[in-house]
Amino acid sequence: MRKTVAYAISNINQFKKAALQWAQQFDEVTWLDSNKHKSNYNSFDALLAVDGLTAFVTDATNAFKDFKEYQATTKDWLFGYFSYDLKNDVEHLYSGNCDRLLFPELYFYQPKKIIRIIGGTAEFIYLNMVDDEIEEDFKTISSLELEKDKKEISLDIKIKMRIFKDEYFRKVNKMLQYIQRGDIYEANFCQEFYAEDTEINPLKVYNKLNTISKAPFATFLKVMDKYVLSASPERYIKKEGSKLISQPIKGTAKRSKDKKEDYELKSNLSLDEKERAENIMIVDLVRNDLSKSATKGSVKVEELCKVYSYEQVHQMISTITAEIPKKKNIVEVIQETFPMGSMTGAPKVSAMEIIEELESFKRGMYSGAVGYITPEQDFDFNVIIRSILYNATEKYVSYAVGGAITAKAIPEKEYEECLIKAKAMRQVLESS
Repeated sequence: MRKTVAYAISNINQFKKAALQWAQQFDEVTWLDSNKHKSNYNSFDALLAVDGLTAFVTDATNAFKDFKEYQATTKDWLFGYFSYDLKNDVEHLYSGNCDRLLFPELYFYQPKKIIRIIGGTAEFIYLNMVDDEIEEDFKTISSLELEKDKKEISLDIKIKMRIFKDEYFRKVNKMLQYIQRGDIYEANFCQEFYAEDTEINPLKVYNKLNTISKAPFATFLKVMDKYVLSASPERYIKKEGSKLISQPIKGTAKRSKDKKEDYELKSNLSLDEKERAENIMIVDLVRNDLSKSATKGSVKVEELCKVYSYEQVHQMISTITAEIPKKKNIVEVIQETFPMGSMTGAPKVSAMEIIEELESFKRGMYSGAVGYITPEQDFDFNVIIRSILYNATEKYVSYAVGGAITAKAIPEKEYEECLIKAKAMRQVLESS
């Protein structure tokens, strides 16, 4: 069904930039970049999929059931996303908050053309119907002249807040009341920053964001007129053979240019009782989610509260793994663990109900997941955080940030953490 041709690449960085620039001609583009981060669970350095032969698009009603049929029928590579509001298909929930981005709840496509970059090699994995274009596409990408960053006059992008500081404090205090009453232990509370009547160059904005952040799960997603420009540091879930891997993030500290201070910030995060408690609560939730699919007794915590350093922040990450039976349907695995624990709370359903009540925007793509499914039934999905979302037709730009609220949460500190997380997105937009 597909033909694969491998080429040795002398300048991988140049080739990666050229491949993504070349991809802009297509209506459907998924670009996943590990930014040279090495881990036990890396499968590639970068992966590009363009030009859907078939596609599956739906709202939340019976979304997973219908997607399961599409996936079983195609039995091929699929790229796309699950939006956060598929929670309404998983549980008896609803979404009634403001939505200006208007992404479909689920979108997957079967790409005609895939380019996978591993080390110094680019593999062109094309459907047979277009395999005669492999050599021409390789030559085009290799000789493409990269668009230079013109010294443009900065756009006057007016970023607004969906809620102001006082209202943020009021809503966090309301969430703390729910915690004190025993309705939940923890919930992820998020706020939206947005710009109306605004046009951006998505590729330029993504490249700037990626240069600043160099995140391990960076993503450029284009679906017609809608874009996800993501510097995500977080993996939602991966399947490799019979193994599931989930790596939730809970716990953030800023970076410092001063080495000594930076080391102290990292060390303080690793010892912070509140941050560790948040992380451990989500680890328990993820263990419970994975156990729904897993072979009995196979759920393990491989890493607990390990601090990783990225360009903008230090992050506390845990790694939970499980084994699943051979006959287990892969779409069911995703459904049973969705939405990811790090972006919801515990208990999960109560947390999502309270999130819907207190947040002032529909999350949609934010805290959803972008990734792929292989013909061998493996998959890998990130968490859409640290991301700029854009609807070109509506001229609407949005980014959201949030944090875990527990009994020990101090609203002022939570607000500060949100601003740290928002820094890269704001910086990129204000300099575009």
